[in-house]
Amino acid sequence: MIDGLPLAQNRMNSTTVLYKRILRSVLCLLAVLVSVSSWVTSPAFALDYNRENLLGRDFSGQVLTDASFTKANLRNSNLSHSDLTGVSFFAANLESANLEGANLTNATLDAARIIKTNLTNAVLTGAFAANAKFDGAIIDGADFTDVLLRQDEQDKLCKVAQGTNPTTGKETRETLMCR
Repeated sequence: MIDGLPLAQNRMNSTTVLYKRILRSVLCLLAVLVSVSSWVTSPAFALDYNRENLLGRDFSGQVLTDASFTKANLRNSNLSHSDLTGVSFFAANLESANLEGANLTNATLDAARIIKTNLTNAVLTGAFAANAKFDGAIIDGADFTDVLLRQDEQDKLCKVAQGTNPTTGKETRETLMCR
């Protein structure tokens, strides 16, 4: 007998206390590991605005890197001075949108309606715009370096191309490879 308890019961109480301490420690360690692993390994999820009606929405000055606006209606929206690197505007309606000073590097603009859109001083380096429509787009100072365009759209843009991009220092006509 120890402390007035039978020896077997005293050992059981000690074992129970030990198991509780071990279990508590394991649970704390597991919680820490889950927190750290989700912080370290979880991918950054891009914003998804696919098929959204975003008429007149103000996204100016925002960082929207890798967001998706596939088939979204952004007519009259303000995306000026936004970081739109890698953004998908596939088949989006950007009619009369303001993209002045926006960074559209490596953006997908294929099949987008870029009609009467303000692209003044925008950087479109490496963008994919093979089937985009640029009717009436304002492109003063825009940088189209390495942008994939249909020849008829390129010719249309060359007719109005002017200015130098303040960010890249490149002339719009030069980046469009105008003749």
